[in-house]
Parts: sequence; structure tokens; C-alpha cells
Amino acid sequence: MKNSYDVIVVGAGHAGCEAASSAATLGSKVLLITMNMMNMAQMSCNPSIGGIAKGQIVREIDALGGNTGIVTDRTMIQFRMLNRSKGPAMWSPRAQNDRIKFSLEWRSILETNSNVDFWQDFVVDLTLKNGKIIGVKTGMGLEFKSRSVVLANGTFLNGIIFIGEKKFSGGRIGEGTSLNLTDNLVKSGFVSNRMKTGTPARVDGRSLDFTKMDEQPGDEKPGKFSFTDTPPLENQQSCFLTYTNEEVHDILRTGFDRSPMYTGRIIGRGPRYCPSIEDKIDRFAARNRHQLFIEPEGLNTVEFYVNGFSSSLPEDIQFKALMKVKGFEKAKFFRPGYAIEYDYFPPEQLYNNLETKIIENLFFAGQINGTTGYEEAAAQGLMAGINAHLKINNQKPLILKRSEAYIGVLIDDLITKGTEEPYRMFTSRAEYRLLLRQDNADHRLTGIAYKHGLVSADRLRDVADKYKKVDHLTRFLKNQTLIPENINPILIENNSATTTQKQKAANVLLRPHVFLTDLINKIDFLNSYIKMHSLDNKEIIAEAELVIKYENYIEKEQLLADKMANLENLFIPNDYNFNKIISLSIEAREKLTKIKPSSIGQATRISGVSPADISVLIVYLRR
Repeated sequence: MKNSYDVIVVGAGHAGCEAASSAATLGSKVLLITMNMMNMAQMSCNPSIGGIAKGQIVREIDALGGNTGIVTDRTMIQFRMLNRSKGPAMWSPRAQNDRIKFSLEWRSILETNSNVDFWQDFVVDLTLKNGKIIGVKTGMGLEFKSRSVVLANGTFLNGIIFIGEKKFSGGRIGEGTSLNLTDNLVKSGFVSNRMKTGTPARVDGRSLDFTKMDEQPGDEKPGKFSFTDTPPLENQQSCFLTYTNEEVHDILRTGFDRSPMYTGRIIGRGPRYCPSIEDKIDRFAARNRHQLFIEPEGLNTVEFYVNGFSSSLPEDIQFKALMKVKGFEKAKFFRPGYAIEYDYFPPEQLYNNLETKIIENLFFAGQINGTTGYEEAAAQGLMAGINAHLKINNQKPLILKRSEAYIGVLIDDLITKGTEEPYRMFTSRAEYRLLLRQDNADHRLTGIAYKHGLVSADRLRDVADKYKKVDHLTRFLKNQTLIPENINPILIENNSATTTQKQKAANVLLRPHVFLTDLINKIDFLNSYIKMHSLDNKEIIAEAELVIKYENYIEKEQLLADKMANLENLFIPNDYNFNKIISLSIEAREKLTKIKPSSIGQATRISGVSPADISVLIVYLRR
């Protein structure tokens, strides 16, 4: 073991793994400290990656040279593109994964990176000098020196697990907790608080009657997350859908007097958009049933995850209630659901590179910042690892704009608005979501990744070649005229009004029920041209069609983003004294001093800072 490193990453969850990988890829010598080497990137809750907005984040991570998308593709057992019935800004990829293989694949990736060392232990304190991090102290009494540190502790900081009236320490069931570190951070001036999350029971699939449930297969032609050459998915596994009922709800209510949520023993706030089953039946009392998705944990296990039945009720109540669900009449259980309460640090204490404002070269990533979800954690880990490396090498930080990536929206929301409940990404949080589609993440971000040394020149060339072909196909369709004899059979087949005039192929595609594959399959000369110029890749066809159908909307959104960019480019020095500007309201001075926005654009998003305050601030900055 070495004693001194460039970057130490504490915690090997989804944030810690991406942080260690990105810093090491850039050339830093990294030490990854974890409490359990067997549980790297553990899928502590559901065995899936992606979903609404989360899928976009994973594709962005991949475009930036991260590994979550690659690991997902190599270990997935089902793929679905969600929200196909809506516009492309809402399309979101989601995968079911083999939970054990996912963890092993991540470990393999890290172990093949010669810049990463490992140490199984837990960190109890930080070593500081003149307000700067210089190392960490572990539970075994060891000290490691480092030029920077990324804390990615997940739910392990003073974690307490609740099942009914039982409670015990742990960051996950069956694992320990991290003590002392929170107290030592608070002594350094940080503010901490408590949050709560939960997970459902796990059941034995051999004991379930799937014939009583609705099968939920994957897409007929499954996609993937990574833009690299990962293997195609074969042998998809189905999920299953069933429902709770009034009898289930009545049984659950009998345990409310022993619920840690309702007796006040849990003080942390839980995720608003992923409530426990007891919270659902209490808040939505008029509903007589709730969906439960029964998800396989992997290819070589009979363990199933009961999505939608997160609970901290006593285990006897959980089991009794679940056995009244269709298909669960003879269910056998592996373990009950539980809630976990843990420490987090309100993220207004961070700069937009995820470095803490109080201790130089100390970075926070993942649930320590108040977020929930593997994807949100992985994105923060990636950015923290990159920026830790850049900071110690005296390079400018990598800051993604809100118009460039969901990751930019995520970090800006956290550091500007903070959060008092577990933060989850949604498409509605992004004002430029038509620009931030899942399909164009490579176009948006691969150039940035290459500039910072995160991806190879070959990968950049592949992306450039892909979009050169997209442009070629788009121009061809805009210029190619089709006669009614070619068009009308397709229009009739798609229940669209026929035409008596020639039309450009692109104009035909503006009709909502007409698709580019219809034109290619039914019009021979289009098919021949596309094949002759090697434009028949399904990604190129899909991208060209999307650009044509939504071009006007995309242009309008880009104009709005460009206008906002003027404010984002008006930078504010880190040490700017807002209290000297007496023309600012008292509230604005307080909020600006607390958040320390890096630009006028960020200042506009701070609650309590009015347009009048922004005008005053711009005048003073220009002086």
C-alpha cells in the first residue's frame, strides 16, 4: 500500500465508483476506501437502472466517459424505452439488471485500472492543514495522505434501520454504519441533517403464482445505454404486474401503531415520489388498489423485488398483507422491507464543481448531498472525480450548464436551491428538455469529454461520423421530392389525408402518423439511396427523423438557451462581498452570501433574489 494519493474516494457505491474511475482515467493515483469490497456499486434497492429523466442521466454519464451505462448494458436482463407515446424529450430508457453481476462488473472495471488502489475500512476523520484537506483517518487507526478527497458515503453516515418497533445501526441491512465522521465534519463548520429512505421485501419467485399477474415483457427490439460497442441484449426476462387491494390495506393499517413513521421515531424526510406503502394508503385513502411491479433480481437467482411495497412496518404485518395480493398467496420471504435514516449535508455548502466551501479540495457526491437514486449518485460521483483531479492540477473545473445536460440541472438545483427531502431528477426540472434528449447525449457531451481527456480520439471521430451522416440524411430528405403515387399508399395505410401534389420527403414526415421507416420500406429509390450512402443505421434514421419532426421546436428552445447563456457568462468572483451593495434587499444579501453563486444566471434561480436585485447586481459587477 502507498501512503499518499492524489485522490481518496470514500465509499464504493455508485457515486464512489464513478468518482474513482473518472479521476483515475484522467491520471490521478486513487485510493478507494470501502467498508465491504464485496458490495461495490451495490443495487441496494431495486435492480434497475434508468427511468424517467434518470435514463437521460445515464446516457450523459456514458457520453462523458463514465461506466454506468457500460455496466448496465453488460448486465441487463430487460430493456424498455419509457414514454414512447409522448414526445422525444420524454423518452427515457430503463433496464432491469442482474444485481450480483452489476456489482462484479463494476469491481472488474476498477480493478483493471492500474491507477486505482483499494482499502477495506471506514473513515472516521479528515486531516486538515490551513483549511485544506491533506488526508483521512480510518477506523483501523491508519492515516492516508491525499491532495483531495471525495466523500461518497451513501446512507452509511450514522445510518439507523427501522422495522416496526425494532431499530439497529446499519447503512444497509446486514452491514455496519459509519460513525464519528459526521461529528468531525460538524466541528469543522458543516451543517448536517437527517433523511430517510426505504426498500421493499424480497421474495422467493418459486413461491409466486405468475399466472395471476400481468406479464410485462421488454421491448421487442431492445436498445441500450452506452454509445460504445456493448453487446446486444438477448434472452430478456419479464417483469410482472399485480395490485394491492382493500384487504391488504386493512391489514397494513393494523400495524400503524407500531410504525416508526407514525410514532415519530423517524425524523428524517423520505422521498416524495417513492413513498412507502403505508404512506400511500394513508395519503391516497380513496384509492382501493396500488400497482406492484414484481422484478427479477438476476438470471441465476429466484429472488424477486416487490417494487411499490417499500415499508418499515413490522415484518409480520408486511408478510400477512403481501400474502393477500394476487399471486402471493403462498409467498415465501427472503427478508422484510425496512426504512433507513441517515445523515446528509445540505448541498448549498458546495460550489458548482461539488467542492465544499468550508474545506478546500474536499468534494461531496451522492446521497451525502441529499439525493436519491443510483443515477443521480453516479452523475455526481463522475463530476466530483473529474473536478477533484482538475483542482489539484490547477485546471479550470468542468461545469455543465443547464442547457447542456441533466447533470448540469441536477448540480445547479442542489447547490442553488438545496433540498430538505431526497432529490430525484424529473424531466420537468429541466427547462431545456427538448435539447437534453436521451438520444443526443453523445452529440452534446463527447466533445467536452474528449477535451478533458475522458474519451479517446477514436470515440470522438465515431460521434462526428454519426452526426455527419445524420446531417446528410436530413438534407437529402429536405431536398427530395416525392410524387403523390409514392406518398398516398403510405398515407392511406397510416390513416392520414391523401395529397394531389408533389411534396418534399421531410414535409411528409411532419405528419404525426408517418414515420421515416414507412417511407424507406415502401419507396424503393429512397431505400436504395440510403443503403448506397451507408445511412441505414437505425440510430441515424431515428435521429434524422426526430430532427425533421421537431426542428422548429428545437430551434426555439435553443434561442431561449442562448439568451440565458448571456447571464450564465456574467461571472461572480467567489469572494465577492454582497453586503457592500446597499441597494440589494436584505434577503438578497443574505441568500447571495450563503449560496455564493458563480454567475448572474445562477443568482436568478435563488429563491428570495428578485429581478430588481439582479439588475442592481449586474450594474455593480460591470463597474
